[in-house]
Amino acid sequence: MSAPLPREQNVLISALGKNAPALTLLLCRACQDSRCSIISSRLTQHGDYSALVVQAGGSWDALARLESALEVLGNRQDIMLSCTRTSADSPAQPGLPYVVYVSALHQPDTLTELCQFFTDHGITLNNIVYDSYPAPQTGTRMINATITLSLPVNTQISWLRDHFLEFADLLNLDALIEPWRPQSP
Repeated sequence: MSAPLPREQNVLISALGKNAPALTLLLCRACQDSRCSIISSRLTQHGDYSALVVQAGGSWDALARLESALEVLGNRQDIMLSCTRTSADSPAQPGLPYVVYVSALHQPDTLTELCQFFTDHGITLNNIVYDSYPAPQTGTRMINATITLSLPVNTQISWLRDHFLEFADLLNLDALIEPWRPQSP
């Protein structure tokens, strides 16, 4: 006998389109019309396109309606859609919330190297914001990265901080790692 399905299930939707407000409204309406609720959402602009990621929740039949509606929308609208069933947010493993800030000259492999460093040390990446821009005075291509992570609770923080700063120096990155603090309203 199989375990019963949870009453509330989730679907993760990713969408790419040129018109951010229309894209957002389209997915919000599709969720609402299918009797699903939006659990979380992220919208970012990338050149001419916007990327929208939505986690929606609902009963199994509401999610089935939503998935069918998305299939129709993807064929009718000028957007690229994909969706996959996912579990609800599970309780997080105990970890120490930290944030890393990096500013540097743009190098194609900087983000890869940062991800490799944290992966090698068993550190969970929770969020990455990575942007490149021309420096105001010189026009030199620069990057800014903000990475939120969870350190295992047994991490020797001073060792990790020293090791990370040595790593950043080798790559010529201006970097900082510090405890995550809630933003004041």
